[in-house]
Amino acid sequence: MLAPKKAKYRKWQTGRRGGRRLVAPETRGITVAFGSFGLKALSQARVTSNQIEAARRALTRAAGKSAKIWTRIFPDRPFTQKAAEVGMGSGKGDVQGYVFDVRPGRVIFEIDGAPEPMAREALRKAGTKLPLRARVVTRD
Repeated sequence: MLAPKKAKYRKWQTGRRGGRRLVAPETRGITVAFGSFGLKALSQARVTSNQIEAARRALTRAAGKSAKIWTRIFPDRPFTQKAAEVGMGSGKGDVQGYVFDVRPGRVIFEIDGAPEPMAREALRKAGTKLPLRARVVTRD
């Protein structure tokens, strides 16, 4: 799974789940920059490192050996969780993993070197592994 080597702060504050900032369209990483096809987010979500890895595996399997794949997001935000059946208080829970806040318009994966039908199908399969709505886009 993806995780940062080092973090400035071990535990972040939670922030807003569906605030105005997260629903606003993304301004960076919105074009297909490396490959011919990309998977673009249409909705907002927090994508965990496990979900990114599951989508990457589905994409790699469906794309074939000749395809080159780029992952355009990296989970660097830690999320915490308290153990089961633990009472309120006594501090914040332990770090369980890392997430990336995806906003609408962000390109998540890119692919090149595969025929168009195969690339579109591979990106569609990868999109089903993510907790957001996504669309396959081409380079302009």
